[in-house]
Amino acid sequence: MVCEKDPLVQKVCELYEQISSLESLKPCKDVNMLFTQLVVTCMPPSPIDVTKLCKSIQDIRCKLIRLCGEAEGHLESHFSTILGSYDNPLHHLNIFPYYSNYLKLSQLEFNILTKHCSNLPTKVAFVGSGPLPLTSIVLASFHLTTTSFHNYDIDPSANSMALQLVSSDPDLSQRMFFHTSDIMDITNDLKDYDVVFLAALVGMDKETKVRVIDHVAEYMAPGALLMLRSAHGARAFLYPVVDPCDLRGFEVLSIFHPTDEVINSVVIARKIPITKQCSVEYPLAPTKLPNKCFDIEMFNPLNHVNLLEE
Repeated sequence: MVCEKDPLVQKVCELYEQISSLESLKPCKDVNMLFTQLVVTCMPPSPIDVTKLCKSIQDIRCKLIRLCGEAEGHLESHFSTILGSYDNPLHHLNIFPYYSNYLKLSQLEFNILTKHCSNLPTKVAFVGSGPLPLTSIVLASFHLTTTSFHNYDIDPSANSMALQLVSSDPDLSQRMFFHTSDIMDITNDLKDYDVVFLAALVGMDKETKVRVIDHVAEYMAPGALLMLRSAHGARAFLYPVVDPCDLRGFEVLSIFHPTDEVINSVVIARKIPITKQCSVEYPLAPTKLPNKCFDIEMFNPLNHVNLLEE
């Protein structure tokens, strides 16, 4: 049982106490410093298994993930507002401090996507796009240049800011769409997408994450791909973990665990037809492909581009 005596856990708990005592998580010197320390603490590869944490640390981890999500939201809103003040916001994306990481992240996810599909997708959904939908923007601009992107977010103000960023661009304004909806309310429309991306912080606890995955599994088209982000080792103090057993109704194709400054693991899975589900009792049981198709890889920075989760 991993508990408070572990030096890494002790450091994470100390940072949690400091972060949770802040009056606001909007970008400022103290907020930036504490979250930087947290990321640096959790970044090194670690054998820690968060499922074996004692209950008090489990509770802190859950609260910390929510604080990270709130801070990320404020950071994106802050820079989306600044970018929206320009005549051509997309010409100034490099003012966002992690823009170069988005370029690397999108390149990696595009490489993973093309490894598992024969044709480039024509229509993609991104769930949890937020006020600064850089993943969609970069993929649409540099990799999927004829694909239409439907971005879903529950927050109307986030969608309003995001729309402002692309409205002046003659290309992306015709291919990027923003929907203010809870993904749990989207049903038959999910059948239209070749690929569904699920942002890391859609479902910040295991129960909610699994409900979302089960929902998209029910309505996605057979053969469509689901791409989502997970976390491994100490990085699971920052983001929720998606286990293969959570992906009921999908063939898990590969899981990439980074070992460098990349924070999130990348998971890709394919929706399987209901006629091929495992059993009557468990109609949405996860399916594991043969070993030659199912890869759980430790991410090697010498062989792959580096990335940092937004």
